[in-house]
Amino acid sequence: MSVHCLLVAGGRWRCFPVPLGSSLVQGLHNSCCRKKSTAPKKIIPSVALCDENTKKSGNALDKLFSSEQQASILQVLNTASNKELEAFKLLRGRKSINIIEHREKFGPFQNLESLMNVPLFQYKTTIQVCNSILCPETEGEKRKFQDNRLLRKLIKPEIKRERLKAVNSIVSIVFGTRRIAWAHLDRKLAVLDWQQSECCQLMKGTYLSSVYLQEISSVISKMPNADLYVLEKIGLSIQNSSRFPVLLHFHIMEAMLYALLNKTFVQDGQHRVLSMNRNGVGKHFELMIGDTRTSGKELVKQFLSESVLKEEPRVVFPSEKIVRYRQMFSSTEEQRAEELYDSLLQAIAFYELAVFDTEP
Repeated sequence: MSVHCLLVAGGRWRCFPVPLGSSLVQGLHNSCCRKKSTAPKKIIPSVALCDENTKKSGNALDKLFSSEQQASILQVLNTASNKELEAFKLLRGRKSINIIEHREKFGPFQNLESLMNVPLFQYKTTIQVCNSILCPETEGEKRKFQDNRLLRKLIKPEIKRERLKAVNSIVSIVFGTRRIAWAHLDRKLAVLDWQQSECCQLMKGTYLSSVYLQEISSVISKMPNADLYVLEKIGLSIQNSSRFPVLLHFHIMEAMLYALLNKTFVQDGQHRVLSMNRNGVGKHFELMIGDTRTSGKELVKQFLSESVLKEEPRVVFPSEKIVRYRQMFSSTEEQRAEELYDSLLQAIAFYELAVFDTEP
């Protein structure tokens, strides 16, 4: 007699005696201790699978491209230098090096199928590369790609080029710890409005949101309407803990301006407020010394003078406003009103880099 346990309904185990040699004991033993089949299984080598897939892909490539197209592609793959291969957008970086190394080790490519033996080249990649060789980028397309990449670094968030080209006027805004300045320019680079406002109370106390809202709302009420509002983006490092109060102030200012000036964003989803990289503007006007941007005061002073002395100045100050602007500039020379100077320079750089896409 032996004792066996079985799992019954409800997930509980029940034990009961069973005579030795009974059919139940033998059945339990056979079900628990059934031997695995020793019959050899048919194994398909992975190499054979790869060869079969490659063969199918190679046949598909032959159908996609005519014999003349295949000859043209192979001519490039077998004769082009590394620099010439990198001229094709999809062959930049490691792919062009892999082609050269494969060519040196195994000889010229005999067919398009052999390109899939090169590292980083799978079936879809090979098709894309072959198409790019047959239809290479024009110089205009290459320049457009480079310009778009530079523009993405300069301006955030991304905005369609068509909208930038259609801009008629912008308000450029630069804020510091004590004041906020703005310059309103049209696409003829005529200065329609240019002023600053003191905001000395914002960094005093506990950074109350209500105080920021009150102060910034008051400043915005003085600003003219424009197609776009461009804010200066300063790249301050958070690693320096002593700068944290200033960094917090800038983030609050930026958030408030984005929220208050993007009045129609909920309805149309279109950004009317953009941020422009401060150092990008500095490079445009050659104001950078290493990673430090120098004052734009003398450059602004030059623009004011040229507006009177030159027939076609770079920046146009309307005759009815030039006296007031020069007086304002003179009154701020001792105060180091960098926000005032920078707001004007940022507006000029925005038009020349993002709208006109030309260097002065």
